[in-house]
Amino acid sequence: MATIKPRLSSFSRNISVVPSPQTPGLKCGPNGTTFVSSGIPDLDKILGGGFPLGSLVMVMEDAEAPHHMLLLRNFMSQGLVHNQPLLYASPSKDPRSFLGTLPSPTASKDDKSRHSDSEQDKGLRIAWQYKKYMGELHQNFDSNRDDKQVFCNDFDLRKPLERHYFSAQRVDCVGIQDSTNLVALRDRCATFLAQFSRTEGSSSCAGRIAIQSLCAPQCEHSNMEWDMLSFIKSLKGKLRSSNAVAVITFPASLLSLSSSKRWQHMADTLLSVGAIPDEDKEMAKLLSGYQDMVGLLNVHKVARLNTQVPVILEATTFSIKLLKRRYLALECLNQAPVDGSSGSSYGTSGSCSGSSKTLDF
Repeated sequence: MATIKPRLSSFSRNISVVPSPQTPGLKCGPNGTTFVSSGIPDLDKILGGGFPLGSLVMVMEDAEAPHHMLLLRNFMSQGLVHNQPLLYASPSKDPRSFLGTLPSPTASKDDKSRHSDSEQDKGLRIAWQYKKYMGELHQNFDSNRDDKQVFCNDFDLRKPLERHYFSAQRVDCVGIQDSTNLVALRDRCATFLAQFSRTEGSSSCAGRIAIQSLCAPQCEHSNMEWDMLSFIKSLKGKLRSSNAVAVITFPASLLSLSSSKRWQHMADTLLSVGAIPDEDKEMAKLLSGYQDMVGLLNVHKVARLNTQVPVILEATTFSIKLLKRRYLALECLNQAPVDGSSGSSYGTSGSCSGSSKTLDF
């Protein structure tokens, strides 16, 4: 009996580059895209899954408030929790000290429920014939839960990340304050990205690059706009052929208008943060939940790799909130209802001309 050969097609999917479901920190997306988490669950939902591997994310800073550090800290902490190597570049003199400010992940609801159930089981007296069955049931539940990895954690901004997350990890910190040019940083990035080359046909591990305030005024290369643009182009080209994601924050106000536009054009995902004036009574009347807001997040561009279909977002401006002053959350801006005492609403005008005369029919 002749064996039946499976049909082969040139359009068959390449399974070798798809990460296994047990790979922590990676999630499969459409069109062969693989995502890593931004460290903020709401931002992952807004972007359609997270940051795609091989993409460049740029965040425009606000001169009045360091809200970009919230995004950068969560991005770095999420990578360390998933055991993903990290390269961090900063204009400060001691970049490694910044690791002590990273937030710690909170326990998931499953952990809390399982812990409470185990405490209750200790006080219960189960008949001897059910002990074996209950033990096997708990073992199966624990094994199934361990197989399911958390893609994005909630981080407690008041609790620092534990030392064991980054003491044994491959965390490389680079100081760019005293560098006259970006050649050293370019070489460090090239060496780091060489570990995650896609030529091997596997994406079992991903790397993360976090660069803070690339054109900070305390850096000697801050006035070399063309050299910095060349560095961004080189980094983006290396990212395309690697299983890594880079996040760069920069103060757009310190760049010339033409350079700022070029930098924004180079980004695959472009975000910007803004501060909210304290005790702005006019804005408090317009927006609901104003007292819980700490800033604004604008989504200017969403990365679209392996496809030409544009992304149409329901909203592009979101409020940055701190829930219980611990957890970072993003919400769409909601306009507060207009009260009759504060002003006229949409239904109070008697005619299109706005006259106060009543109409008799």
